[in-house]
Amino acid sequence: MADSISPPSDPTGPSVTTPAHTTTRLRDLLELSIGYALIMLVIWTPRPWQRLFYCSAIIYIAFVLWTSFRSVQAMGLRTTNLLRSLWIVGVAILMAAIAITLAIRFHTLHPLDAPIAFLKRYWGYALWSFLQQVLLQDFFLRRLLRLIPNPHTAVLATATIFAIAHIPSPVLTIVTFSLGLTACLLFLRYRNLYSLAISHAILGITLAITLPNPIIRNMRVGLGYLTYREHHPHHRNHSDHVVSTKAWVMADAPTLRF
Repeated sequence: MADSISPPSDPTGPSVTTPAHTTTRLRDLLELSIGYALIMLVIWTPRPWQRLFYCSAIIYIAFVLWTSFRSVQAMGLRTTNLLRSLWIVGVAILMAAIAITLAIRFHTLHPLDAPIAFLKRYWGYALWSFLQQVLLQDFFLRRLLRLIPNPHTAVLATATIFAIAHIPSPVLTIVTFSLGLTACLLFLRYRNLYSLAISHAILGITLAITLPNPIIRNMRVGLGYLTYREHHPHHRNHSDHVVSTKAWVMADAPTLRF
C-alpha cells in the first residue's frame, strides 16, 4: 500500500536465497559502492582531477539509473498522492518563514535580490534539489531496500551515507541526516518525488540565505569546505576548489549555480 512503510513495489527477491537473488544483491552492492565512491572522489579531490571524477560520476549514475529503469511511476515521478503530500511543502514554507524571521532578528539574512534576479540566481539549486531526491530515493534507497531486509534500517543507512557526503560541514551533516531520514520515510509513504524536491529546494535555499557564511561556508562540503575563504565583492578567485551540497559535485558555490 502507498500509505505504509514498506519496500518499493519492485521485486526485492524471494525469501529463500537463490542464484538469481544473490546476483541481484551483488549487483546492487557493486552499483552502490562504485557510485558512492565516485561521489566521494568528487567531493574530496582537487582540480583538475575533480572534473574527471565529476564527469565519471554523472555518466555512471545516469547509466545505472537508465539500465534499471522500470517506469517513471516506479521512480516516484507521478501525480498519485501529490495533493496528499503537499502538506510537506507547507511545512517547509513554515520552517523557511521561521528561519528568515530569526535571521532578520539576528541580522544574518543575506541581501535578497528582486524576485526575477532571485529566481535566476537559484534556479540551478532548485533543479539540483530534484536530481538529488532522484539520487537519494531511486539510486540509494531502492538498492538498500533490496540489500537490507528491514525497511527502517535501510532508510537509516540511506540517511547516514547522505550525511557522510556532507562532512566536514557540521550544519549540513546534521541537517542532511535529519532531512534525509525524513525524506526517505515520506517517500516510502507517498511514493512521490515532487513534494520532496520542492521542499528540498525551499529548505536548501533558506539555509543559504539565513546562515552566516563563516558557518555555512556557502554550502560547501568536503575539500571545498576546508579550503573555503571568504570572498569580497571586489575580488573573487575562480581557481578555488568549490564543492557544494548543491550537487555533491563541482559547482560555483557562492552563487549556487550549475
